[in-house]
Amino acid sequence: MELKPGSRWKSAVCTTEVVIVRPSKGSVSLECGGHPMVALADTAPTGLELSPDFSGGTSVGKRYFDDEAGIEVLGSKPGKGTLGVDGRPLTIKEAKALPASD
Repeated sequence: MELKPGSRWKSAVCTTEVVIVRPSKGSVSLECGGHPMVALADTAPTGLELSPDFSGGTSVGKRYFDDEAGIEVLGSKPGKGTLGVDGRPLTIKEAKALPASD
């Protein structure tokens, strides 16, 4: 799985789609709903079901990251699956607080 900045990926088990913001430092498996994601232009495999452990959902417009892998993705279409990398769920990246203006 070659994750390049700007490449688009979709879930094999739900409607989730993401755009790669920052690729991983090495070779990883980008997952959603407990299964590897596929390139947007490719046909998703059939017969797969959403894993109960990875069914927390994905939001549009949120950034998700994993420090260990160094990957960051942007949710471009919401879905029922939780994003993950190599079996670990990704974390939502919180917005940085702006400095107070006095």
